[in-house]
Amino acid sequence: MARLGLGLIGSGFMGMTHAFGFATAQKVFSLPFDVDFALVADVTQDQAEAARRKFGFARASDDWRALISDPQVDLVDITAPNAFHREMALEAIAAGKHVYCEKPLAPLAAEALEMAEAAESAGVRTQVGFNYLCNPMMTLARAMITAGELGEIRSYRGIHAEDYMRDATAPLTWRHDPAGGGALADLGSHALATAEFLLGPIAGVFGNCRTMISARPGPDGTPRPVEVDDVSQALLRFTSGATGSIEANWIATGRKMQHDFEVYGSKGALVFTQERLNELRYYGPSDTPGRDGFRTILAGPEHPPYGDFCVAPGHQLGFNDLKAIEIRGFLEAIAGNCDEPFGFRAGHRIQSLVETIQQSAAREQWLAT
Repeated sequence: MARLGLGLIGSGFMGMTHAFGFATAQKVFSLPFDVDFALVADVTQDQAEAARRKFGFARASDDWRALISDPQVDLVDITAPNAFHREMALEAIAAGKHVYCEKPLAPLAAEALEMAEAAESAGVRTQVGFNYLCNPMMTLARAMITAGELGEIRSYRGIHAEDYMRDATAPLTWRHDPAGGGALADLGSHALATAEFLLGPIAGVFGNCRTMISARPGPDGTPRPVEVDDVSQALLRFTSGATGSIEANWIATGRKMQHDFEVYGSKGALVFTQERLNELRYYGPSDTPGRDGFRTILAGPEHPPYGDFCVAPGHQLGFNDLKAIEIRGFLEAIAGNCDEPFGFRAGHRIQSLVETIQQSAAREQWLAT
């Protein structure tokens, strides 16, 4: 089997998820490559060494540029803060390396476009981390919509809400950087990707972006103004004619992972929540009086690739499993067996939608996407 050397930049929450995803994918799927955990880089050598030991990398470094130039690294995996994505990805592309980057792809849509065009010119493969789309229940929902099981799609509602920024005394972080920060970029990008995955292109938006916590402690404890949104909503018009909305909210007290959608058609409806990610709620009218109502479809082996993980229905996939599915698709694309599942061009599309919603909110008017 061909060898593919992995270089991971960043070993925090998402870096750990990527490392677990690559390890799981090699156990679960028949992959086109033998992935070699070649090198991990982090801010300090101590952090990198700790990640090397924990995740099983051969070597560690505190220099991400050294990782990119290393001849044993074929695939650069970027899980660093958003502001570093462009510089790291462009250097990796220039070195002829395939690039896997967490979302959002770049702080600005223009930068994301630059990254996509650079990758296309260099002939390298890319992937942006939108692993929620890899859930077999998402695939099933899209198949049911496409097949017309819900009839004419009339409306859509999506939300991604968590509460990790609810504490007003918590300090400013890199997520509050005005260049690409905020709830809409961080969480809304997932809601927008899901909306287009299910219903196709969004043609127009009307945005509402609000900062609810106006100041947070800076590094020295002095209050600093917050310039990014805590809560954002957008009304949507789809090319298909359907109407809808999405919300991004990182101060939603009590919510840990409300990545939900509702789709309403002329014949049926679908409801999903990431907090119960192995279930899809389906409504189809009954001919028997008193039998109307939603029923639950449980994930099982008949919903690929669930069966690669477990032979029994109802035993549950998890968040890290979705990352493994995403990685399998990317490696198949690198091997030339399929198109990029969600490459830099698609990542640019989502960042463009985010910026259009922000502009719409500032102008208080509908804007075409």
